[in-house]
Amino acid sequence: MKTAFQSDTGLVRHHNEDSGGVFTKSEHFLAIIADGMGGHNAGEVASQQAIKYFTEKWNSIPEEVLASVENRKEWLHNTITEVNKHVYTIASGNDAMKGMGTTIVAALGDAFVVVVGNIGDSRCYLLSGENFSKVTEDDTLVNELVKSGQITEDEAQIHPRKNVILKAVGTDYDVEPELSIIEWKSGDILMLCSDGLSDKVNKNKIEHILRNKDVPLGETALEFIKEANRNGGDDNITVALVMNAEIPQVHEGEA
Repeated sequence: MKTAFQSDTGLVRHHNEDSGGVFTKSEHFLAIIADGMGGHNAGEVASQQAIKYFTEKWNSIPEEVLASVENRKEWLHNTITEVNKHVYTIASGNDAMKGMGTTIVAALGDAFVVVVGNIGDSRCYLLSGENFSKVTEDDTLVNELVKSGQITEDEAQIHPRKNVILKAVGTDYDVEPELSIIEWKSGDILMLCSDGLSDKVNKNKIEHILRNKDVPLGETALEFIKEANRNGGDDNITVALVMNAEIPQVHEGEA
């Protein structure tokens, strides 16, 4: 696997409420981004606590458990729901942090299958051959309006309530993540990002930047930060990239 991670405060905000990273364990990887929300820097606390909890769980899981796709799905689901209770408990015990929360988007996989989980409006995209797609669904008011046919996707981009999130980690005691299972192959790229990027760089531009595979992955991540800042940079900007650089082996009995 080739990986890259970049996070930037942007041009307007005074501190960065995004957190995340890409972590590897032999042939398995975990990419994750959390975009915090809440006053008095509580959003920063929420996202940092979410990533801290995730990485502690990741560091302690035996790698053989990750070999099964069903196990990965169960682990990701359980960890997100546990993170939610963890952040909710911290917020409930501190008046300055009441109501704080964070988005979560996470991808857990190997060279063949990836499980993606999300809550909120941080996104996961997949570039696979000629295809480019958004893997996750935003838990937002405008996305519900788009799905019901009340507004178009173009109208959603400029809707005055486009940042209203319907689900987040830590704002309620119970929350259910959306999970997707995707197959991918050598040369494919997964991209995770906060809305500070996806609000400023449209889908066509994201695909265009990802397709420039002559550029090292770290420079590609930096280009996303620069592009979001060129378009205003009015929010924190975070991106995680994972390229499937493995050459799948032919197993015995397969042609």
